[in-house]
Amino acid sequence: MCPYSLLYLATLTVEVRVITDRYALPQGADATKCDPANQTWCGGTWNTIRENLDYIQNAGFTASEYIDSLSVSGSKGSLSRLVWISPVSQNYEGPRSAYGDAYHGYWIADATQLNDRFGTADDLKALSDEVHRRGMYLMVDVVVNNVMSTSLTPDLSTFMFKEQSQYHTYCPVDYSNLTSEQNCWLGDDKVPLPDVNTQDSTVVSGYTSWIKTLVETYNIDGLRIDAAKHVNVDFWPQFCGAAGVFCIGEVFGDDIDFASQYQGPQALDSILQYPMYGALVDAFAIPGPQNMSAMTDMIAQSKAKFKDPGLLGNFLENQDLPRWANISVDVQSLWNAMVFSFMSDGIPIVYYGQEQGFAGNADPFNREPLWPSQYANTSTYQFMTTLNTLRNFLVNSTDNWLNSSMEVLTTTSNGLSILKGPVISIMTNIGSPPQNISVAVYTPYESNLATTE
Repeated sequence: MCPYSLLYLATLTVEVRVITDRYALPQGADATKCDPANQTWCGGTWNTIRENLDYIQNAGFTASEYIDSLSVSGSKGSLSRLVWISPVSQNYEGPRSAYGDAYHGYWIADATQLNDRFGTADDLKALSDEVHRRGMYLMVDVVVNNVMSTSLTPDLSTFMFKEQSQYHTYCPVDYSNLTSEQNCWLGDDKVPLPDVNTQDSTVVSGYTSWIKTLVETYNIDGLRIDAAKHVNVDFWPQFCGAAGVFCIGEVFGDDIDFASQYQGPQALDSILQYPMYGALVDAFAIPGPQNMSAMTDMIAQSKAKFKDPGLLGNFLENQDLPRWANISVDVQSLWNAMVFSFMSDGIPIVYYGQEQGFAGNADPFNREPLWPSQYANTSTYQFMTTLNTLRNFLVNSTDNWLNSSMEVLTTTSNGLSILKGPVISIMTNIGSPPQNISVAVYTPYESNLATTE
């Protein structure tokens, strides 16, 4: 694990995730020419993120109260609000592939070089400086499992690692076999993703040197690691130790026994909570099974199987899944699920556009440009701001709310109530219009205790 990870996580509370190419346009650019179906660049850059940070900050993603604590035991101190951006490394440059262009940032060529589509080194430094000036922190997506090619016999000279021994031999992935998942190539024969041999000592030393330099040069506060389960687990403590920052990995899938092995000193600080995402969909999406007991079961399993559920990443949307509004017709279902993400154990992650009600299906339609929304102050944006404001208050309170363990108070077919610290949260899956239902909440408090809404 990273040497300072627990110091980082002591006040880590919310992340907002943006795709650099899709967040904001330069002045004067044509705002009508970005169709996600085209799978090509639309013009977002590190500078346009920097110039439009008000939209994120005004939703409560701020942490100025922590600025004075940035020298704890040699680390960068307490993280609170993270702006998480696409990978910054150089991507595939060449003729358009069968699946479009590398606008998303995940088709790595040479990891040691920056993606000049998104800007210069000075631009990335300026974004980092401005994020920190506003009392927020910067997380960068990284891809180490693979590079990208348009051939099963790629030209290795275009990559960071240039020797054949530094890649696994081509084989298609057998998802029933962990060794195959870790050593075979993702992608397909149209856009193969050559698998980097992260068991090779030269690869390990190359990656650890690179990530240390990247973090120090651009003052990066956290890493989100793409395709973490496709890399041998013992690679991560070395990599994240060299980075010296909080690492959260993508372990795609709803198998909690499999996912839980990726959190701990033998692996990563944290992972994205895909098993909980599945339970949230089962419980709250309309239409859907409306199975609230799925939540109770997953909460219990998470407590039993993860090293620390309080460090896991809670999410309702991301760039690989259909938008919530694509799977649920009722915005009330989103709001109730958001309450759980913000008020339970774990780190709430908001994917850009969630607050605007974007409804794209899976990739590429869930990677819409944000600017057609006019950055509107929607009811969901306002609700998110309220949740952020409440979390800010609770994190700064004296009752250790953030580090307290959530308890389930009540589960019914229509309702779930939880207790975290002194706060009771009640969620329902009834949607709209309102219905006259009851959710009995058995609390540890006396019946005449005065409480606050």
